[in-house]
Amino acid sequence: MRLPARWAALALSLAAASCPAQTIPFIDAHAHLNDEGLQLDMMERFGAERAVVFWGGRSSNRSVAEAARRHPQRFIAFASVSPERQAYRAAWSGDEAVASALLAELDALLAGGGYHGIGEINAVHFASAGFGEMDHDLDGPMMNGIMALARRHRVPVLLHVESTRMDALSRLLDRFPDVPVIWAHGGYTPLILARRMLEAHPQLTYELSARTWPRHPRSPEFTLLRDGQRVWPEWLALIEAMPERFVVGTDASHRSRASEEMKFASVQDFLRQLSPGAQARVGRDNLLRLLRLDAPVR
Repeated sequence: MRLPARWAALALSLAAASCPAQTIPFIDAHAHLNDEGLQLDMMERFGAERAVVFWGGRSSNRSVAEAARRHPQRFIAFASVSPERQAYRAAWSGDEAVASALLAELDALLAGGGYHGIGEINAVHFASAGFGEMDHDLDGPMMNGIMALARRHRVPVLLHVESTRMDALSRLLDRFPDVPVIWAHGGYTPLILARRMLEAHPQLTYELSARTWPRHPRSPEFTLLRDGQRVWPEWLALIEAMPERFVVGTDASHRSRASEEMKFASVQDFLRQLSPGAQARVGRDNLLRLLRLDAPVR
């Protein structure tokens, strides 16, 4: 017997409710570790097998490394000397002696073996709530020194540079073609700049943290979503054409449980829109390759 249309619709809705969306395993490329317990809880709930972690407003290089020692199969620590931290600001002013001292500190951290990368480095970052604008010289001693240390220690750099400094970013990448750079949030660049930078610089990986949020508080065009859920088809086409050049992240900062749930859920919603092959590469494989790590052990 054929069901009336309204009953057929109800049956379909009940079937969907009984078959929850698949959780896709991923590795989080971008997390500020301010609350270890909340981060672990979100990772467990939303399928994040591992996370690249670095300091935020309520943590430090030391606390991040200690958390990674407690949870070596979950946290991948990065060391940061980013200029938003007041203690590091003078080194970014162009004074080579001050920069040299801070770079020696970073060198010692990397030599200790507890860190797998450098970052997040907010060299060029537009102002946002609680965060003053950063606009530092990418040709200066700090950025050149950071890249030289990354080359020496064979680690990637997670670098935040927004669209006002594309020429300087290109020069930096050209000077260090053998240093992998994970471009935090892809600099929030539009698709045309994303494609241009990826084609010009083979060592550049476009990191998608905060780009998958339904709404970005700083600017509406920062999200890749056209309606709060669906990725613009042009962005999907670029990612599917170059799946080895993208990674996902949450930009977790642990301001509230609700905000973290939104961030983690947005990564799952994004990954579900990719083909299975792109899901694996963008979700896990590319970051593991960049970090030279084996598959995660649970």
